[in-house]
Amino acid sequence: MKKTESKKQSILGIIPARGGSKGIPRKNIKPLAGKPLIAYTITSAKASKLIDKLIVSTDDVDIISVCESLDVEVPFKRPKEFAQDNSGSLEVLQHAVEFFEKQNQFFDAVLLLQPTTPFRENGFIDKSIEVFYNANSDSLVSVLPVPHQFNPHWVFEPNQEGFLEISTGDKKIIKRRQELPITYFRDGSIYITKTEVIKKGSLYGDKISYIESNPTNHVNIDDKEDWQKAENIFKKN
Repeated sequence: MKKTESKKQSILGIIPARGGSKGIPRKNIKPLAGKPLIAYTITSAKASKLIDKLIVSTDDVDIISVCESLDVEVPFKRPKEFAQDNSGSLEVLQHAVEFFEKQNQFFDAVLLLQPTTPFRENGFIDKSIEVFYNANSDSLVSVLPVPHQFNPHWVFEPNQEGFLEISTGDKKIIKRRQELPITYFRDGSIYITKTEVIKKGSLYGDKISYIESNPTNHVNIDDKEDWQKAENIFKKN
């Protein structure tokens, strides 16, 4: 019986860059330390050895021009319905997957790289992809630990009677910080999802693996304070 060779999994890398931004106008191409913000993510992605195809998904002609100058592919102009304030990442990925499948280009998984988290350590993208493959999960997200004071076992929410309850549903509060379980939050740097999961309407699926980011150089730029933090990080490094 002839042995069947294992098929190499393929990764589509997508950098989403919408033109509209209320907190910081034109954020994705605003210069950060002399380079457009999106350039940092493009540089990290182009250094990857495991991304099979890298594109930018945008609705904005100026962003298209900047990306072309940075030698990254922009295969389509994203439709307006997927570039609104309430447009989600899932819809953006579904649109891209459908676009390529109509051209008979198929990928096993999609890697989402947000330009608003510009600083990724060398090799972090490929390490994330390897963890995703080895975990055989539906998706992978990059995370950072939740500070103990915000641990969900120490967070309260009001009930219908107006009294506070522990958000986890616990009846007794954990007294010592050392006894708190480790919890994480998504840091926005890396999202990887199987294409089949995306096509079923989920960004995560049932099995979510994770990789911890380095908190030292992490920033997720949403407002002017975050932008200042990014500039400070760049100056220190």
